[in-house]
Amino acid sequence: MALLDVKSVSKRFGALRAVDGVTFSVEAGEIFGIAGPNGSGKSTLFNILTKIPFGPDTGEVIFDGKPMSAYRADAIVRLGLVRTFQRETCFESLSVFENAMLSAISSRPERVTTEAVSEALGLLGFSEQEFARPAQLLSVFDRKRLMMASAVACRPKMILLDEPASGLTKPEIDKSAEYVRSIVERGTAILLIEHVLPFLMSLSTKMMVLNNGRIIGLGDPHTVMRDEAIVEAYLGSRKLPQ
Repeated sequence: MALLDVKSVSKRFGALRAVDGVTFSVEAGEIFGIAGPNGSGKSTLFNILTKIPFGPDTGEVIFDGKPMSAYRADAIVRLGLVRTFQRETCFESLSVFENAMLSAISSRPERVTTEAVSEALGLLGFSEQEFARPAQLLSVFDRKRLMMASAVACRPKMILLDEPASGLTKPEIDKSAEYVRSIVERGTAILLIEHVLPFLMSLSTKMMVLNNGRIIGLGDPHTVMRDEAIVEAYLGSRKLPQ
């Protein structure tokens, strides 16, 4: 049984079908990549999977064998489905450690320990000397690391990462890929949205391409991105990503 099973989910905003009949599944321990141009429905899909801030209009989301229609957003997090956001959000007046601890306490208070939070921060490359650093002093890369560490501190079964490589330099992107692999090695599945195609394709065991809210490709990443119709819809050209 898949850890996440999404069946024909749709979301409309007036006449616009932001997500239109999307069906896919993600296995435990898998990195499932999602690609597509701006406005294709990727972040809206994350919204309706987590009910932050809304669920689907139609269709069904099953996580760990449970229908998400029966749960509120906070309960979905406690079940082990956690997300990050495109914008590098954090509580700037708090320290690195306090940010991660607050995230963990807010989601799964019964499982929070200082050791677990320290371990999550260490997994994302923070030294103990950096734990007390004010979040307002962090770079974009460090804020993205902190968001991922805060998600890991929740002890999730799956993390939904929304563009963790955007705005980063090539060395930072490479380091981020290492961190994602480290998270998966702990047994956490990843659902990954990203525009940086080399990053996405190097990590993903399976990949889905959205356009205008619909799936236009699903399967092995390299096979999917060799489809000329998909490449043209996504990149606007016939040139394949290197």
